[in-house]
Amino acid sequence: EMTKSLEHKQWYQRRVRGVSFLGKVYNLTPLAEKYAGSILLKPILSAAGKDISHWFLVNGTNKSDFDPQIRTHIDAKTGCEVPHTPQGRFIHIPPAYPSASWANDFGTPWWKDESYCIGHLSSKTRKIRIINTLTSQEHTIEVCGEETLEEILNRFYKYNQHAASYTWKYNGLNLEMTKSLEQNGVKDEDEDFYELNFNEEDWLPAIHIYFNDDLTEA
Repeated sequence: EMTKSLEHKQWYQRRVRGVSFLGKVYNLTPLAEKYAGSILLKPILSAAGKDISHWFLVNGTNKSDFDPQIRTHIDAKTGCEVPHTPQGRFIHIPPAYPSASWANDFGTPWWKDESYCIGHLSSKTRKIRIINTLTSQEHTIEVCGEETLEEILNRFYKYNQHAASYTWKYNGLNLEMTKSLEQNGVKDEDEDFYELNFNEEDWLPAIHIYFNDDLTEA
């Protein structure tokens, strides 16, 4: 599920051990609980609520190839390539020199463990109005440009528990729920409104939802 900017702020307030990197958002609370008391946790706690993409390089250009790698540098003393951690060595990073206390039996390092991933950063958010034609109720919600209508519907359940029992339309045409707003022809024009000095709140696109058992539906 996509994660929008407002939700990021609210989530960071609740989850002080959340970070983002390379376009994804991670809840590292389980990791912090597992390694509670470890000095190696300090850099992660210090980065709470921040983007740490600069810690990593990514291999592959496709999402399926997502393989973040820790940045490295040449150690001045040994001449060896070692992890570059100016913020301090952190969980799952080996020590710079051989150590009998180092255990590498943890499996997948946390930055490659997708079980910590809770969503994606959005390149842009936008607002829409959702109008219930049965009850005349109207709600304005902020969504990610990348979100599909199905994902928007899932978040709309907090306003209407029967949201899936409605047909969603824009300008009288049924929306394809597996596609985004843009893919459905619902253009994001807020930049144009800004240039024209229009109040975007007055020009938000309206999505109309029709109850499927409503006999008055066209």
